Formats: sequence, C-alpha cells, structure tokens
Amino acid sequence: MPDLLIELFSEEIPARMQARAAADLKKLVTDGLVEAGLTYASAGSFSTPRRLALTVEDLTSESKAVREERKGPRTDAPEKALEGFLRSTGLSQDQLERRDLGKKGEVFFAIIEKPGRPAADIVSEVLENAIRTFPWPKSMKWGSGSLKWVRPLHRILCILTDEAGAEIVPLDVDGIQSADKTEGHRFMAPQPFSVTSFEDYSTKLKRAHVVLDPQERADHIWADATSAAFAQGLEIVEDKGLLTEVAGLVEWPVVLMGDIDETFLGLPPEVLQTSMKEHQKFFSVRNPKTGRIEKFVTVANVETEDNGATILAGNQKVLFARLSDAKFFWENDLRIAKAETEPRMKPWLDALENVTFHNKLGSQKERIDRIAALAREIAPVVGADPDMAEQAAKVAKADLSSEMIYEFPELQGLMGRYYAEAAGLPADVANAAEEHYSPLGPSDDVPTAPVSVAVALADKLDTLTGFWAVDEKPTGSKDPFALRRAALGVIRLVLENDAELSLKRALIDGLHTRLDQLMKREVFELSQKFMEDFSKVGDTLADLEAVQSDEPQHIYAILERSEELQAQNEISADQARDLAETYLSRQMQVEYQTHGFVSDDLLSFFHDRLKVFLKDKGIRHDVIDACIAMPGNDDLTLLVKRAEALSETLKTEDGANLIQGFKRANNILSKEEEKDGVSYELDPKVELAETEEEKTLFAALDAAEAKITPAMEAEDFTTAMTAMADLRAPIDAFFEAVKINADAEIVRRNRLCLLNRIRVICGGVADLTKLEG
Repeated sequence: MPDLLIELFSEEIPARMQARAAADLKKLVTDGLVEAGLTYASAGSFSTPRRLALTVEDLTSESKAVREERKGPRTDAPEKALEGFLRSTGLSQDQLERRDLGKKGEVFFAIIEKPGRPAADIVSEVLENAIRTFPWPKSMKWGSGSLKWVRPLHRILCILTDEAGAEIVPLDVDGIQSADKTEGHRFMAPQPFSVTSFEDYSTKLKRAHVVLDPQERADHIWADATSAAFAQGLEIVEDKGLLTEVAGLVEWPVVLMGDIDETFLGLPPEVLQTSMKEHQKFFSVRNPKTGRIEKFVTVANVETEDNGATILAGNQKVLFARLSDAKFFWENDLRIAKAETEPRMKPWLDALENVTFHNKLGSQKERIDRIAALAREIAPVVGADPDMAEQAAKVAKADLSSEMIYEFPELQGLMGRYYAEAAGLPADVANAAEEHYSPLGPSDDVPTAPVSVAVALADKLDTLTGFWAVDEKPTGSKDPFALRRAALGVIRLVLENDAELSLKRALIDGLHTRLDQLMKREVFELSQKFMEDFSKVGDTLADLEAVQSDEPQHIYAILERSEELQAQNEISADQARDLAETYLSRQMQVEYQTHGFVSDDLLSFFHDRLKVFLKDKGIRHDVIDACIAMPGNDDLTLLVKRAEALSETLKTEDGANLIQGFKRANNILSKEEEKDGVSYELDPKVELAETEEEKTLFAALDAAEAKITPAMEAEDFTTAMTAMADLRAPIDAFFEAVKINADAEIVRRNRLCLLNRIRVICGGVADLTKLEG
C-alpha cells in the first residue's frame, strides 16, 4: 500500500497559527480520505514557518466498489415524487426496478453501483477541497486568483510512494500545480529539489538547513540555550510559551547569547524579562546567586561566518532602545511612588477616578473604595489588622495608573509591590498589592498572608456582588467578566486558609457598600439638578409647572410641603442635598430590601462552583447537597469539613448501611404522618418499649445524641459522623424485630416518635434525605 506525502509551501506562517494549522491539515485530509472509502495505518503532520506537511502511511491504493439499493416511491406516485427520486439517484426511469411489496403496492427501487476509484484521484479531490476551505483565523488573496491562504502559497508537493516508486498526484489550484519538489532554507539552501518519500523528504530538508519537526526545533533551542548559560554559571528563565513561539519563527535555529548593558541591570528582573520577551522574543538569562537578569538569548534563523556577531550587535542596539524606554518608565514611576503625599501615590489614585471600571459600577477609584471598606470588614476573620487591610486595599491598584503598567499590563500587581516598597509602606501592604489578584486559575498559588487574603477576598467579592447587582451574571458558556473564576478564587482563598467566613454576611456587606456609594453619587447629582431647577422657579408654586425639567415633580412635591422653601428663589447646597436625600431614601430602602434575594442567589452560585471544585477531590454532589441543606451553609470551610466527614463515613460499611436504615425510618414516618395528619415530634417513652431491640435502640440513640450534640457544637464533624454510623446495628435490629404499626395505638405512636428521634438525631449531622441510593 502506498504512502502519501503532502507539503504546502508558502511565505511565513505566523508562529501562533502553525500548530493549529498542522492539526487542521491532518484532520481535513484524513477525514476526506476515509469518507471517500480509503483507509490508512497512521498519519502525522508537521509545520515550519514556511510549510505545512502531512504524511499518511499504508494508504489503500483504491476505494472499494459500492453497491447501494435505495427504495423509492410507489409506481403510481405523483410525477414530482418520481422526478425528485431520480435526481437524488442520478438515474433515469428505465434504470429503476419495479418490485411488488404486497399490501404496499408496486415500488420503484434504484440500484446504484459505484466502482472503486484510484487513490490518486481521491487524494487530488480531497487536497484541493482542503486547500480551498482551510480554516485560517486570517487569510489573504494575492494576484488575480480567488484562492485565500494565510500568506501567498507557492508550491504544492503531493506524491504517492510504493514499491514501484513515487507518483505525483496531479492537482492544479489557481495555477499552482502539484509536483515532487520543495525548497530548503530561504537563505542557506534556496534551490528546489525533488523527493521520493517522507524519509527522503525529511533527510533532504535537514541537509538544506530545515528542521521539519517543531518539537525537535524547540528541544534543540532549549538544549543549546541551557548549555550556553551553564557554561557561564547562569541559568535560562524557563518560558514554555516563548519557547514554542520561537520554535515557530525559525527553520534552522541558531542560539546566540548576548549581554545586557550595565545601565539596565538595576531594573526589576520582571521588567527586563517582559520587555525582552514582548518586544524581541529573547529568553532571559539569570544569575542564580543574585536573581538578576544579566544576559539574553536570541535565536537566529541562519548561520553566519562571524558566528552571529553581527546579528547580536544589531539585537543589542534595538534592545538598548527598548530598555531605555523601560528605564524611563521605571524612574518616572519611582518619583511618584516616593513622593511625600498623603495618601501615598496620591496622583495615581486620583487618576483612577477618571478610569471607568464598568459603566454600571462606576470608576476604578469607586471600586477601590468599596474594596477597602470590605477588606476592613473581612480582616478580623482572616487574622489581619483592619487598618492595614484597608490601607493595602487603597493602594493595591495604584500601579494601574503607572507608565510601566500602561506599557506592560501583564505586570500589574507585581509593579504595585515594587512601588509600595519604594513608598515605604509596610511589607504586608506591598505584598498584598502583588498577591490580591491571586488565585487566577485552578493551579495558581493562593495567598496565605492575612492582609493579602483580606484584600484578595474583598477584590473578588466586590466583583461578584457588583455584577450580580446590575444583573450581569454568567449565562451558559458565556462569562465575559470571569465571575466563575472569581467565585472559585474566593472558594480556594477561604478553604486553603481555613477561614471561617460568613459568606452571606460578606456578600450583603459588599452590596450595601456599593449602594451607599451609589446613594452618595446620586444625591450629589440630584441636588445639583434641584439647584438648577429651583433657580428657574418664581415665588409662586404655579410657576413651577412651567419648569422644563426631566422630573419637575420631585421639587414640586417637596416644595408643596415646605412653606419656608416656597418663600425662597434659590436654595443652598445643603438644602438641595437634604431634598435629594429625602427623595432618594425611600428608593434606596427598597434596594436594601432586595439585597437578601441577591445574596441568596449569589450564594447558590458559590455552592454550584463548590460542587465542581469538590468533585475533582472525589466528593459526590449529593453529599455536598446534604451538607448545603444544613444551617450555616455560607461558611464554606465548615461546609467542606462536614462534606468530607460525611463522604468518609459513607465509605464505611456501617455508614452506607445506616443511610438505608435512616431512609427506611424517614419513609415510614413521612407516610404515617401524611396519613394521620399529625407530626410525631413528641419524645418517645422508653417504658412503652416492648422488645429488647426497641430498648437497645433507645439506649443507642441516647448515647449517640450525647456524643453528636457536643461534637457538632465543637464543629467536630468526624466524631459526630462516627457516632451516627454506630447507630447502624441497633436500627437494623429494630426494623428486623419490631412491627412499627402495632395493634395498640399508644405503642404505635411511641414507635413513630422513636423513628422521629432517629430522623432528628441523624438529620442534625446532615440532611440525609438528599443522598442518592
């Protein structure tokens, strides 16, 4: 069976598109071959900046002949139905068969025979279709043709190779004809050459200074770079994303190490690293003893007679200009950070008043004020000093106004720490500036310093309460404001720091803080409007009706009740503010009343995220539901401890069997309560017990309750669950030996009350009715 080799040779393909393009080529071609009736053993795709390649091994030489029988309309069916059937089969009426199907009458049948086709013909069709429909994120036209490709396409190599040799698969796409030729490196081996197989292709490419496999190029870059750094007692700062990108920029990687001018070695290492990565695609070389970035590694695409000296000189010249900009930003920012202002970094904080966070949630400055107020409330819960937490929250986002962050947004937080340190602020405050964004994802580290935890929680809770209040919740797969990530961040901050936070209280505090802030803003705006409208009013109330205001009835209603104001032609700012507060207070009171509903909805959202989080830790969703149904479910730490204890209990034989006994007791009791129309909530009397099993259960329930009650008060869920599981044997024995619906009514009622006691004691640990199975 032949092997297929395809190469699409073009101008440079952007590095970020290469991996996806190689996968798309493989999928389009192999899917097309299979649909056309060909099979293959394996396939592999490759990419370089100038080519996409695909090899398919052991392809069948032709597709199998196919005979298809298709049932059509009755022979007496309308002519239109017959015409449609003929069009779908491609046959004429005299080629159809007539068959008598008994009660169904005589029916037309079409016998469609498709002979096998040579692999070359199928490959030609499939490849042309793949080229013309290729899903590039961006594509272009060139010349006068209709073909679109990411960059101008120059060559199509397409051959089938078997024992007899290589056969060119004929193909013509907008004047580009297939052949068995390709080209090597653009500068070092540009001459075309023929190939006969994939092995021959890859070998000749390497001779022509092209490494076909992107992983091989990446491995070569990393090995040479780390060796060069190690030889000088240095180390490469690992960056897998940059390594992948650089491997997509070169066909023949040549690693070169250069020096960074002494002028810039005093810049923060992250600034050097980011500037070199973003602008030059350089790897940073660090001194492990000092932590400073002292050199860089660049990857050239060509070998030179001077071993890259000219390339390095040019790169160092460009780098000097880039780092000069970074140094200028750094020094300017430091001047502001070190200025003796109160509060520190005041110019940056004031600038944030003009930066909109969201059109419904105000400016960044307003958001910072909300976070500071919330951080102060949360601080005692996580062991932080409230004053320090508030101070940290107020400066945590000051760096958003800095020149460095304008140039490198990805350094926000990190530069905030540097600037806070330069401003002489406490270490905990500086660290909070960097850490309050964390965790950003499921694998990100969680802050543990109390001040950082308080600010991080406040930041995320403000985001969630704010967007919930303006009804910008996640819907389906859409989450434009990353609210699911924020909720997961809160969950991890609380759990990994073992913080016993009343989440509902924190959510309501966040909602109230936002509303208080909104009230102040609206009072100011409305008071200004009142002053403007009042200046248009004469000294009679009748004149007020002529005022062309958006809502003149506000002033009219208030003036009607105020003889003092009726005698004035103007009002003071204080009077206008009082009027605005009077009008808005009722409206805001209604808003406050809705906060309970909003916080409940948001708490439910947290519980949903918690289920996803705990599912990865092996805790079933019904176990979590059983714990969520209990009081205090807004304390995530206690909720998870309860769920973990219940989950472990259910893994034991006693625990699993106890649940069945509990459910049996609950089902019998619920059925009898519904039938009798009463609740059996009285304490059962042991003196009415008639059997030993019944008396044993009384004693077991007393013993369990004596252990469970103090354990639950001490939040010792493991002890409580163990005591509950110990009830398994006496409950099983009770059901085996005792008839619940005894003939004597007083005994029956006593036994139903005993079942109720089982329900109450077990239900005090978790809502076991939520458990499945």
